[in-house]
Amino acid sequence: MGYGDLYLNPPSRGATRSAPVPVSASVAPAAPVAPVSVAPIAVDGEAAPRVAELAALAGVAAGCTRCRLAEGRIKVVFGSGNPDAELMFVGEGPGADEDRQGLPFVGAAGELLTKIIQAIERTREEVYIANVVKCRPPGNRDPQPDEVAACRGYLDKQIALVRPRILVALGRVAALTLLGNDVGSDAPIGRMRGQWFQVQGIPTMVTYHPAALLRNPALKRPTWEDMQQVRDFLRTGVSGSL
Repeated sequence: MGYGDLYLNPPSRGATRSAPVPVSASVAPAAPVAPVSVAPIAVDGEAAPRVAELAALAGVAAGCTRCRLAEGRIKVVFGSGNPDAELMFVGEGPGADEDRQGLPFVGAAGELLTKIIQAIERTREEVYIANVVKCRPPGNRDPQPDEVAACRGYLDKQIALVRPRILVALGRVAALTLLGNDVGSDAPIGRMRGQWFQVQGIPTMVTYHPAALLRNPALKRPTWEDMQQVRDFLRTGVSGSL
């Protein structure tokens, strides 16, 4: 069951809050990538100071050497999308494509994430996407606890500045980082997914990472069930468990 078969309505073409402003620039891709908007667009009003602060934080992260991951990176992958988004996704860490381009979720998993976003009636440009760690772990291994701790301040500040209505944790590493003691350090993703939690007072849904869906297509159905909850919450502002 591919996400291309799951569109219930055409993706929304109007921005939900304000236009997207990138926090990192792209370079010529070395491989096919998911469509990502990187054109600079001005943001006015209440969001403008937060956008400026987010851009400043991205500049700090670009020179970060807080952990060993800085030694092997090509680019810091801070985040991308609408800095005033209603919906924010948090993944684990950059892969090879992301490391080359400085943008999150631009490889095969990113293409699938784009389809998931479209299936819930949003566009990639309307959401904000970040990772737990901003530099690629060697061999795409899981980030180590000290690496996560070194980057945690960036992620917490990103969430506070974007102020999304909903967070989505993609995969076990993102879920455990965001939820911490609420679920326990050994909680499996299958037990966390499909439920609403609270992070900084923001309703947070846990689901599988798109890379896991590529390895195991059977996970597409439960992921779609999770994302339907996110879609319905965005439509109505109501969740049965919150």
